[in-house]
Amino acid sequence: METLYKIIFYISGFIIVWAMVGYPLSLKYIGKLLKNRNNYKNFNHIPTVTLMVVAHNEEKVILEKLNNITELNYPQHKIEFLIASDNSTDKTNEIVKRFIKDNKNINIRLYEVKARKGKTNAQNEAQKTVTTEFMVMTDANSIMDKNSIKELMASFTSENIAYVSGRLSIVNQESSDVSSAEASYWDSDLAIREIEGRIQSITAGNGAIYACRTKDYYDFDPIQCHDSAMPPLYVLQGKRAIANHDAIAYEKAGEVIEDEFGRKVRMNRIILKHILPDYRILNVFKYKWFTYFYFGHRTCRYLLWISHLLIFATNALLIQDSLFFKVLFVGQGIFYLLGFGKVITKTNNKYITLIYYYCVTLLAQWVGVYNILTGKAKPFWEKAESTR
Repeated sequence: METLYKIIFYISGFIIVWAMVGYPLSLKYIGKLLKNRNNYKNFNHIPTVTLMVVAHNEEKVILEKLNNITELNYPQHKIEFLIASDNSTDKTNEIVKRFIKDNKNINIRLYEVKARKGKTNAQNEAQKTVTTEFMVMTDANSIMDKNSIKELMASFTSENIAYVSGRLSIVNQESSDVSSAEASYWDSDLAIREIEGRIQSITAGNGAIYACRTKDYYDFDPIQCHDSAMPPLYVLQGKRAIANHDAIAYEKAGEVIEDEFGRKVRMNRIILKHILPDYRILNVFKYKWFTYFYFGHRTCRYLLWISHLLIFATNALLIQDSLFFKVLFVGQGIFYLLGFGKVITKTNNKYITLIYYYCVTLLAQWVGVYNILTGKAKPFWEKAESTR
């Protein structure tokens, strides 16, 4: 049994270290090795576009969003705006209708989803009314840079590019240690995505700002989200999903841990399926770098919840084996104590905050798995008020 414990221990340790340290470092060197691979832009590519905003009870931010998107730098005769209201019960629809009435020169319309089934379902329904060549998706609480649509469209330089993700910029990273930790996470993840997309394809997108060809749109199960489902789908179809970080959307991160924890639980509502969404991804001869990217950036991260449990449990069983296992067990204990000790001490120490944020992320994964196994995972969620 001791041999089995050691095998489990080292496999779990590898997954954790590779996900958090090994893969980012390896990608940094791969990016330097393949520095000649770049994504070019064609700003003469100005196709017809539908900008879709999905909103559920967004009366606090929807007017600001409407003003923002209708002032974007894109030819007015080539863009239309579609607000997909996911069974809003507040004044969202009323505000949109009034805006449409007061701005008859703008091509904007409201699609009202009758039954609330979540963002993806609202997109599925509203997409069937789209007639433009391309679609751009954005969240109700995201403020888009004036040139964001031009940037997204300029990235579609070939037919094999099916998806382009923009960059989410956190505007309140100094507001709290929680928002600061989230901003730090995004900064590191954006660096990884830039290299992935430059070499072949990104493994996940960003719900705040992204684009696809209307003809390539796929009706996903409402429990899924485009962020994690679209890029792998297009790669399996022999196409590419890339990132253009000059297409920017500004958004607030959760400023209290309850908001950020809830968001992460929602993100993990189908974590078990994301570990390996399709076995074909394992075919490195066909999918090349994407197989490597997905294993390091997604599979290993989606296995952190079980890997941390297994390495702690097997470490406890092997603690009498050697000083090595004793030291590691104590180290793990100190790590978790530092993380959750922040709840008691309220310290603002940067490193303890990052450990705490990491522990909360692991806990959110566990809650996501629990919700899946108990049938409590839902395609919709309550928005975090601190992000509005």
